[in-house]
Amino acid sequence: MKIIVTTVQVPFVRGGAEVHAESLVNALKSAGHQVEIVSIPFKWYPSERILDMMLVSRLLDLSESNGKKIDLVIGLKFPAYLIPHHNKVLWILHQHRDAYDLWGSKFCGLSQYANGLQIRETIINADNKVFHECKAIYTNSNTVSQRLKKFNYFNSIPLYHPPQNAELFYCQDEQSYFFFPSRLNLMKRQELVLQAIAATSNSVKVIFAGESEDKSYENYLINLTKQLKISDRAIFLGRISEEEKIKYYSEATAIIYPPFNEDYGYVTLEGMLASKPIITCTDSGGPLEFIRHEETGAIAEPTPESLALAMDKIWENRTWASQLGRAAREYYNSLGITWSKVIEKLIV
Repeated sequence: MKIIVTTVQVPFVRGGAEVHAESLVNALKSAGHQVEIVSIPFKWYPSERILDMMLVSRLLDLSESNGKKIDLVIGLKFPAYLIPHHNKVLWILHQHRDAYDLWGSKFCGLSQYANGLQIRETIINADNKVFHECKAIYTNSNTVSQRLKKFNYFNSIPLYHPPQNAELFYCQDEQSYFFFPSRLNLMKRQELVLQAIAATSNSVKVIFAGESEDKSYENYLINLTKQLKISDRAIFLGRISEEEKIKYYSEATAIIYPPFNEDYGYVTLEGMLASKPIITCTDSGGPLEFIRHEETGAIAEPTPESLALAMDKIWENRTWASQLGRAAREYYNSLGITWSKVIEKLIV
């Protein structure tokens, strides 16, 4: 089949969504299909720009290319999943969250605009129309499916997929640090972890890996470590290679990943593959679909004090931490997460 995968990308920003799209294309090609990505450069400010992006998507014609029929379109992200096609399947990473679960929260920019409510309603109406056009709707997690049901009243099927280079993760003896690999971002809550480090009873050390698309936020975090007097226990590596990342996973005592209402979260699965316990929060979304409290990791309230208690407990009980990590890997293995199962569902 000739298949187009549609998504969006903010230029010069790379994260899990980009890895997801590329991995899907590779899996489809391995299954014998001809595949291309159509990616729309996305800009959400000023708020009117969102409407322009939606119009661009609806005007695109992917029915054929160079005189050859395109058999299937797989839509991943708003507004690229609005692109029309007679045979379209959605595998939604997330909708435009400012119009849905983030609306009115401190993380939402859209609600701050005078025309924000009107644009929100336009987005919801466009989504509902497109959902009726699709042959099937999948999501990348139960968290995203629940949002879709709550806000749009559409049923969907969660479809898990393995992280990039899943076969390369391994476990080595821990080297007395917690690892937090993620873009530096307000919703990933590195700030919360820094506050928790300062509240721990032990000399807990956390290694952060990842860049920020906003240099001012990165500088804020570094200054916060100085204010909290934890500069020797909060280490920021910036961008690291895939090989380095996998090694840091392998030697960590545990993985910390407490984002706010994450869609899926590769960090969770990567930690499980490395046989490490994962520490997350009760409102972290996707990670909660895999982490079982004090069985494969620890689940804390999203406060510095609660997170610090969870960190201290694992730091003080290394044998138990290793047991949790092994259980996490066993649980991942039991889920049977493979690309072949994903492709089997998406091809219609």
